[in-house]
Formats: sequence, C-alpha cells, structure tokens
Amino acid sequence: MIGQIIFDPLLPTGLIWGAVFLCALAAALAIWRRMAGWPLRVLGFAALLIALANPALQSEVREAQSDIVLALIDQSASQSVSDRQAQTTEALESLRREIASRPNTELREVIIQDDRGDAGTTAMAALTDALAKEPLARVAGVVILSDGRIHDMDRAPVVPAPVHLILSGQPDDWDRRLVISRAPAFAIIGEPVTLSLRIEDQGNAPDAALTAPLSIAVDGGEPMQFDLPIGVDIDLPISLPHGGMNVLQFSTPLVQGELTDRNNSAVVQISGVRDRLRVLLVSGEPHPGERTWRNLLKSDSSVDLVHFTILRPPEKQDGVPVDELSLIAFPTRELFQDKITDFDLIIFDRYRRRGILPNGYFDNIRDYVSQGGALLVSSGPEYGTADSIYRSGLGEILPGAPTARVLDEPYGPTVTDLGNRHPVTEGLADPDQPWGRWLRQVEVTPPRDADVLMQGIGERPLLVLEHQGEGRVALIASDQSWLWDRGYEGGGPQLELLRRLAHWLMKEPDLEEEALWAEVTGNTLRIIRRTLEGEIGAVTVTAPDGTVTTLTLDQVTPGRFETRWEAPEIGLYRLREGDTEAVIAIGPAAPKEFEQTIATDEIITPLQEKSGGGSLRMSDGAFDVREVRAGRVAAGQGWIGITPRGAYQTTAVQVTPLVPAWLFLLLAAGLILAAWLREGRR
Repeated sequence: MIGQIIFDPLLPTGLIWGAVFLCALAAALAIWRRMAGWPLRVLGFAALLIALANPALQSEVREAQSDIVLALIDQSASQSVSDRQAQTTEALESLRREIASRPNTELREVIIQDDRGDAGTTAMAALTDALAKEPLARVAGVVILSDGRIHDMDRAPVVPAPVHLILSGQPDDWDRRLVISRAPAFAIIGEPVTLSLRIEDQGNAPDAALTAPLSIAVDGGEPMQFDLPIGVDIDLPISLPHGGMNVLQFSTPLVQGELTDRNNSAVVQISGVRDRLRVLLVSGEPHPGERTWRNLLKSDSSVDLVHFTILRPPEKQDGVPVDELSLIAFPTRELFQDKITDFDLIIFDRYRRRGILPNGYFDNIRDYVSQGGALLVSSGPEYGTADSIYRSGLGEILPGAPTARVLDEPYGPTVTDLGNRHPVTEGLADPDQPWGRWLRQVEVTPPRDADVLMQGIGERPLLVLEHQGEGRVALIASDQSWLWDRGYEGGGPQLELLRRLAHWLMKEPDLEEEALWAEVTGNTLRIIRRTLEGEIGAVTVTAPDGTVTTLTLDQVTPGRFETRWEAPEIGLYRLREGDTEAVIAIGPAAPKEFEQTIATDEIITPLQEKSGGGSLRMSDGAFDVREVRAGRVAAGQGWIGITPRGAYQTTAVQVTPLVPAWLFLLLAAGLILAAWLREGRR
C-alpha cells in the first residue's frame, strides 16, 4: 500500500486564493505595525487556510504486474536451409527455460512468416504489432530468433527495452547465387537481345573455383551449356525463337557445401514481337476482291506489303511491247528465288499459271513452306482449270485438290464442328446474326489430315488449313469474301477472319490449335488447354521443389478446357498434358528470401545500438538471461539482459482526512484570541 497527502478544498479554489491573499495582507500589516501578537496571527491564519484546504491522506492498493519478454521466431523461407530450423527450436527451448526460471516474468511468442510474395522477412512489422498488443510499461526485452535477414528495417518501431538477436546458421556458411541484373520486357523475334547476369559466391566460399557452369533453356526446352567466370558481370546475347511470351530459365548446378540451390536459378519472361511482317501478295487478275486484300494488309502499320497484279496476260497478242505496259517490271527471280525466305507470308489471289512464273519458282515456294514459311491461296474459277496452280509443284502442299467444278449459286458460309474448336474460327459464328451469302464456290477435295474449318454449298469444304513440314498452308475455296467487306446481306467477320488466318499462318502463339498455357494472378494459376480433340487428359504441374500435382480441367467452350489452382510458392512451374508442355513463372524464381542467405547481425545493429541489446550465435550453445538496470549494456559473452519494469496496477484507493476541519478552525480561533489577548495586555 502506497500513501500520499492530497488536498480536498472545502471552498472553490478562487475563494481559497482570495482568503490566502487577505490573510497574507493582514499578516503583513501586523508585522509592519510591529504588533506583539503577529506570530500568533500568522499561525492562526495558517491554521485557517489549512482547514479550508482540507488535507487528506490518499492510500493506494497496488498489485505488481509481471514483466513481458517478446520472442520473435523467424519461420521464413530462408530459415529452412541447412539446420537452421533445428537450431531455432533448440534456442527457443533455452529461452523458455530461462524465462520460466525468473519470477514475475512472462514470455510472449510471435511467429514471423513471409507472405509467399517478394516482401521477404517482415520482422519489424511483426514487432510493431506485438508491441501494440502489450502495455509498453511491462515490456522488459525483445529477443529475435532469426538469420538476421530482415527486409523491413525501415519500419523499425521505438522499443522501450533491449532488443537481442539470437543468430542462426554457422560461421563458415557459404552460398552461390545467380543474378539477372538487366533483362528487357520486349524484344524483336530473331534479333539478339542483351541480358546482364552474374554468378557470385557469398560467405566463406572456397577459393578453388574460378568459373561455374550455366545452362540456359527456352520454354523448358533442351538447355544450352556455358562456363562463366564467378563474380563478373556478363552481357549475354539471346535471340527469341517465337512471338508471344518466351520463358528463359538460367541455372547453375548445386555445389557441395553451399546452403541452397533456390537462388541458383532465375527466370526471365520476354515478350517476342515481330519487327515488321513482310507479306507478298500476287493477284492473278483484277477483280472486286483484290482491293479488299490490299486494304486489309495496308491497314496494319506493322505490315510491309509487296503487291503485284497481272494486268495483261502474256497470251494476249496486241502488238504492244511489254516494257510500255508494265508499271514496274515483275522481279520474279528476286522475289521467288533470291529473297523468298525474307517473306513471312505469301498470298496468291486468283492466280493462274500463265508462264510468268516458271515451274521452278513454284518448287521454291513449296520448299519455302516446308522449311517454315506460310502460304495462303484465295481461289476463284481458275483454280479448277488446267492452268490451276495446283497443277504445279504447289500441288504437293495445297490442302485441296480441285474437281474442276465451279458452283455459281448463293450460299451461307458456316463453321464446322472442328472450326468451332479451332482458334482461327472459334467464336466467330453468332446464331442470332447469320452471315451474308457468298455467290460462288470452287469444289475441292481436302486431304485426310487437313482441317476443314468452314463449309459452303452442300457442306463442301470452304476454308481448309494444313501443316506442311515446318510451315503452314491455307486454302479459301472461293473469291467471294469481299462481299462481307461490302456489307452484302449484312456482311460478316471478314476482317477478323483474315487477320486470324494470317496470324495462324505466321505461327502466332495465341492462335495455336494445340496449346497449353497459364495466366497468373497473384499466386493463382488459371490453366488453359486448347485442343482440336474432344477430350484431354489430366495436367501435371511440377512445382519449383519438384512436387508434382495432377489437375483435371473442365471444358468451358468447344476445344477449350480450364481450371484454377492456387500455387503453394513462387518460382518456376512446368505444365504438361500429353505431349504439350508449358512453363510459367510466379514471381522471381529466386525470391527475396534467397537473394542473401548468409546469416548476419549487421542489419539489426542500428536498432540494437539504440536499445542497448546485443547478438549471440545459436551455434555457440545455451545462453543466460540476466537482469540489468535501464541504460546499462544489456548483452555480453553468453548472456543477454532484460530490464525489470516494476509495473503495477492500482486495485483500490482510500482517502482519510489528516485532521478534522473543526479542529483546525478551533485552533485558528484560539491562536487569533491569544494574539488579541497578548496585544491587549501590552
């Protein structure tokens, strides 16, 4: 019980101060006049004022409260390497025993976990939350059990007690990591792009190795092997093989003795774009649809178009010299032999064999397609004649043999069941808005392995696609698509159809008919499988740590299957369904937790200097906890200190008057009477 004297005035404070003034004035007057009883008067005034102030004794009943020690246990990813988890468990048990042996002291344990993102170990945020839940007057110390790799020291709070670090790891730990210091987000297909990378050793690394092996794999393919010097920045040129997202994985193997291989790899995702699409359009003769092709290709600023039209056939004998009719001489040799591989797409629009292109040039086009080129044929009545380009070397690769029948009657183009699954025509048809009719169709017989996406009169093939070697070929068995462009009977999706068709021919990844990919939102994967088959198997997902998960996809539209899956950690994931594979990266392959893995106390040193705390190593064994006074050094060899706070809680308050007020008033009256008598006798 603790007591103190308080005052409980009988009158308002203003009146009491007025009484003090009057009493002081009267006392000063008595002293000035040298009255014999002035001491008695002063004592009487004092007794009167004390009576009005009403002094009392206030007694508090206090209950002592225990001191609190906060223990922050780091369970982030970097604590999983080597034997750090076992070290931390042992150090925590030692701390529990020390605190349990101390009277009036409690231990509060707080778990620090990373958020599976790239924020790293947020120990200071955890400490701030823990301090907010406890009375600061009771916090006697903070003990952090960690490898010291704290990534939010800029958020360190003000701590009213010593902060100590019990450091995991071993003094001779070392680790090797791969760092990608510069990588572009976009690059032009086929042109070299420079990435900057470095392989570096951290900690107590062995001195023997001067170089390290590096493997580079694109989209999970066969890796390329290199030897790079350690600790040197290297500029590495890379050429992207295709458009769309290219996933490049860099890795160096695990070396015996290093802490972890989680930072031995890195993933770079670069979007491949084409510089310019080079298209060669050859029109056999002027017709209404020729302008449609030209307008379509010229509307795209990324397309370089070379267009030739045969205005005057060689068989026309009118005596006019050719050099007086040609606007530009047709450079057949240059286009179809010397520079044919410079084109991304060749289009024949109603072209027939007239002797302008020798048969050897058609053989060049066939070889160009087989080696990865793209060919589109828009056929008219000439396709079914003896002059058809099918009668040339192109007949070996064209996906439709003409029957010589040309059907001139109106019909509505429709998408086949296969076309509803193929990305070129998927979603084009609208049941509520039928397409305008075409007026002519060439009858063709497609090969067995060709894909018929659209059909016309009597369900005859209208749009046929086929893979030929490394390249692709498309055949439109009509020259009437321009009617959609003119809005005939409501028109149709001509622009979108031809755009998709051209991009499929040029192997744009978004239009592959057999594709597996994933869209990433946070840690959620939306896995998508597109196929021309009616059914697919399960998709296997291989996580960065090698764990394999099997997922079943649900069909959402014809030929499209999807599912959503929550990834357990960030890193590189491999997807596989049948022979189709894909790789996808969630966050960096080497998270922030593994950028620096060597245990250190340097990061937390500024906070310890302010609070008086210190650091100990778990590898040194058990430690003691001692009491130290505030402001003293709170750490030493094998021990850490806590500052007793002496906190208490007041449970009751008692107020007892020191002397009854009537007694002070009686004393004041007696003193004043004695002063009067003293002065009267004199």
